[in-house]
Amino acid sequence: MNPLLGRLHPYPFERWRELTRDIQPNPAFKPVSLGIGEPRHPTPALIEQALVAALPALSSYPATAGEPALRQAIAGWVQRRYGVGLDADRQVLPVNGSREALFALAQTVVDPTRPGATVVCPNPFYQIYEGAALLAGARTAFVPSRPDRNFATDWDAVDEATWARTQLLYTCSPGNPTGAVMPLAEWQRLFELSDRHGFVIASDECYSEIYFRDEPPLGALQAAIALGRTDFRGLVALTSLSKRSNVPGLRSGFVAGDAELLKAFLLYRTYHGSAMGGMVQRASIAAWDDEAHVVANREQYRAKFAQVMPVLAPVLDVALPDAAFYLWAAVPGGDDIAFARGLLAQYNVQVLPGSLLARTAAPGGSAGAGPGASNPGQGRIRMALVAPVAECVEAAQRIVSYTKGL
Repeated sequence: MNPLLGRLHPYPFERWRELTRDIQPNPAFKPVSLGIGEPRHPTPALIEQALVAALPALSSYPATAGEPALRQAIAGWVQRRYGVGLDADRQVLPVNGSREALFALAQTVVDPTRPGATVVCPNPFYQIYEGAALLAGARTAFVPSRPDRNFATDWDAVDEATWARTQLLYTCSPGNPTGAVMPLAEWQRLFELSDRHGFVIASDECYSEIYFRDEPPLGALQAAIALGRTDFRGLVALTSLSKRSNVPGLRSGFVAGDAELLKAFLLYRTYHGSAMGGMVQRASIAAWDDEAHVVANREQYRAKFAQVMPVLAPVLDVALPDAAFYLWAAVPGGDDIAFARGLLAQYNVQVLPGSLLARTAAPGGSAGAGPGASNPGQGRIRMALVAPVAECVEAAQRIVSYTKGL
């Protein structure tokens, strides 16, 4: 067996199942789950119709690089959304969802033979970043967030010695679980560090189309253009249709950016056997070409937050995020696991303890106990407002009742 597999941590939901195995939720309440960030709005009919119409594509092997029409559809969406022009043949690759690509990218980029090979990621974070780093033979450096700055990642907490060992940096904007969006100044700082130390930046942007401000979140490629980096050197952006178009089961997304990086990534993917099926490609074209369903989807999330926030705000330390569909709330008493267990037992509402979404790490990013080490998710819960509006409001009311009873 690959010995690196032993370094992987259990996934947050697996850990939560173990922590709640002994709980029998109160049967007086219908179960409501705000735990898993899985979109539950209906899939748009135009995507379903395109998928069915493409059934004949099952008889052909798909190309790993994807059909030219799909790459053009993706490039067209990037142009409309971000004002960024891409070479669809050299700067775009379709992938089987951003999760798969986030993992595979590390296997392409990381050179484990270099001493101290390091992958940097936010903390709290999407656990795929850590797993990708570990199986690529690298160590992970965790960067703490700043609660006083809307949970922006504190890149200044990373010392120069760590940056010098860094080969890959994962960013997530809008962030999971905090919903924080990176401004242009933050991108400028990371680009300067990338130039100085030669690491690759992978920008995870799967929540980019769910936002609550008038201005949509800034994207990595958009930031690069604004700062004169027209070749996107050392930069790739990744996103998917799962959240944008309510098709988590389609497993469709793309990677775009540095043409040389994508050339190497395509080589890896050719051997990995990760070509997107023809049916999925045709359905994806329909999705990227239509924006009306995205606007309608965003309005549904805005309606949920507008109704849930006034219910929760009087009893929990919680604020409207910049974007994404999560609420990142501090809980009374500071024990997020005890709070979530009690809520499930008494009111049959699932939320995810914040400490399961983060690692205990020292200020410089080293995992494990040490001077100043802490878990930035401790004392917080993540609530995914993916259920229908009525269920989200009902869950919020139960959370209020539970909190007042503590």
